[in-house]
Amino acid sequence: MNDLKSANQIIKAFEEKIANPQLYNRKKELYTGVDLGTAYIVLAVIDEDGNPVAGAMHFAQVVRDGLVVDYIGAVDIVRELKAKIESVLGVELLKAGVAYPPGTSVGDQKTISNVAEAAGFDIIASIDEPTAANNVLHVLDGAVVDIGGGTTGTAILENGQVTYIADDPTGGTHFSLVISGAYKISFEDAEKLKMNPDKHQELLPIVKPVIQKVASIIKQHIQNHIVKKVYLVGGTSCFTQLEKIVQAELNLPTFKPENPFLVTPLGIALEVSKVCSKVKLS
Repeated sequence: MNDLKSANQIIKAFEEKIANPQLYNRKKELYTGVDLGTAYIVLAVIDEDGNPVAGAMHFAQVVRDGLVVDYIGAVDIVRELKAKIESVLGVELLKAGVAYPPGTSVGDQKTISNVAEAAGFDIIASIDEPTAANNVLHVLDGAVVDIGGGTTGTAILENGQVTYIADDPTGGTHFSLVISGAYKISFEDAEKLKMNPDKHQELLPIVKPVIQKVASIIKQHIQNHIVKKVYLVGGTSCFTQLEKIVQAELNLPTFKPENPFLVTPLGIALEVSKVCSKVKLS
């Protein structure tokens, strides 16, 4: 069983670097993961040894269902986060990677890359979100499910290799919509309410049908494959007890790391590291 111990360790180290960034004076190459999420844009910086160095995030609604709907706004935020991290580290960030929901068209994938390039990055890697997440989780056999703001992406792995991948338009945005309707509040206020863990028990009966919908999506994609374990990542997976409901619906052991929100951006940065290592070895 993958107990996610190593994943939780690197996530914890990343959290500490986000909270307490420091001047970087080592002679190591740095790699950045740029995660354009529906609710947040996150940058994760690691060194060539895979150690977290820094990170930053910004609430944004420039992406919808994995598609960039405000290109200039997205570029401005990524550029701002890049400059913020660089000012603390005292190092320019050059090499980066991006991720996209499975099923995203080649043109839309390119747009995501273009955002990071326009912000000043040299794009080394472009990868689907669940596969990026597995750079942190190290799942050999099972399903890795990235539940983001707009979509739920499912990747099935056998012997560490992705054998199937899919994406569906259900995620955290739908949580906020039902909360907004139930409480008769704005979408923005519903987003804030959803992100308060102290309110999760109260909100659970309202969002449970959406969680069950997510579980039905996962079930649909794994039904023709041998899957014995399911691993959840993405910001929406942070919702308390979500994994228990998914497990009950699937009747399969279901796990999530301690902070699912930070897995994919870290995984993108690690993908850049992998690509650069292969180049150095060739």
